[in-house]
Amino acid sequence: MKAAVVNERGRDPAYSDFPDPIAENGEVKIEVTASAISRTTRSRAAGVHYDSPGALPFVPGIDGVGRDAEGRRWFFAFPRAPYGSLCETTVVDRDHCVLLPDGLTDVTAAAIANPGLSCWVALAERAKLVAGETVLVNGATGAAGGLAVRVAKQLGAKKVVATGRNPAALARVTAWGADATIRLDQDPSQLDRVLETQFAEGVDVVLDYLWGESAERLLFAAARSGRDEAALRYVEIGSVSGPNVSLPAAVLRSTAISLMGSGTGSVPPARLLEDVRLLFDAASKSGWEIPVQVFPLSDIERAWVNEAAGARPVITVGSKSLS
Repeated sequence: MKAAVVNERGRDPAYSDFPDPIAENGEVKIEVTASAISRTTRSRAAGVHYDSPGALPFVPGIDGVGRDAEGRRWFFAFPRAPYGSLCETTVVDRDHCVLLPDGLTDVTAAAIANPGLSCWVALAERAKLVAGETVLVNGATGAAGGLAVRVAKQLGAKKVVATGRNPAALARVTAWGADATIRLDQDPSQLDRVLETQFAEGVDVVLDYLWGESAERLLFAAARSGRDEAALRYVEIGSVSGPNVSLPAAVLRSTAISLMGSGTGSVPPARLLEDVRLLFDAASKSGWEIPVQVFPLSDIERAWVNEAAGARPVITVGSKSLS
C-alpha cells in the first residue's frame, strides 16, 4: 500500500510503499479516508514527543477517519505500530474506534478530533467544569482555541474570555460565543491591569494553549487579583509560545491555584474515546467546522511543511474521503 513513511529521525516522511497490515485478534482493519496533521503527529515523527515510536520505519499519524469491511464510518485513534493514520489502510484496536454521526463529513471529523478533544478533555475531565463558571482561553485565535470557546459554551460556561494577538481572529471567536476578548500584544503594563481586573471579576478555569510569557502574566495576575473564592483551575494544554515559564513559588502560595496539564497521558484511553464520541455528537448537532487545507496522500511532502495560517492540514485518501 501507499503511505507516508518515516525512515529516519529528523527527516520528513516520504510518500512510498509500506507493507499492508493484517488485523490481529480484537483489531479492525480500516480503509483510511482522512487524517489531520497535528503538532503531536509532527513531534512524534521527529522523535521529540514523549510518546514517540521507537522502531523505524513507521507510518506517522495518531488518529483519523475511515471505513471497515462493512462500509461503516469510524473515527479511530492509536493504530498499532508501525502503522499510523497517514496511509491507505491501518489496523486499530476495536476499543479505539468510534462510529461517526451522519452530520459530520470525514474531513471535518478528522480536522476537529484532535483540537476539539484537547479542550473537551481539559474542561470535562481535568478542570471538571461546572455549569455557570467562567473560562479564560489563552490563545483562542488558533484552531484549538477557537473550538475551546465553543466547547466551553457547550459544556455550560456562563462566560468565556478569549486572549490572542490577531484582531480578526478575536472578532471571529466573539461570533462563536466569546463574551470578552483581550489583546496580548498591547502595552505590557496595560495588559497586566486588564488581566488583574478580569481575574478579580472571577475566572474559574484557564485553558492555556500558549504557555511561555503569557502564562506567567496570567498566573501573576491571578495571584495579584486578591480573589479568595474557589481555586482557579489552570490547565496547560499547549506550548506555542515556549516550553518553559519562570514561576516564583509565592505565586502558588499566595492564592488558591491548581496547576495541571492535559494530554494523551493524563486521561485513561477509555475516557478519551467516550469524550470524542460526545465531541462529535455536539459538533454534528451544532455544525462546528474549522478552516482546513486538504491535500491528497501523494502530496504528503508539501502538506507536512504547510504553514497556512489558521488552516488545519488534512490528508485525504481514496475517493470516499469527502462523503
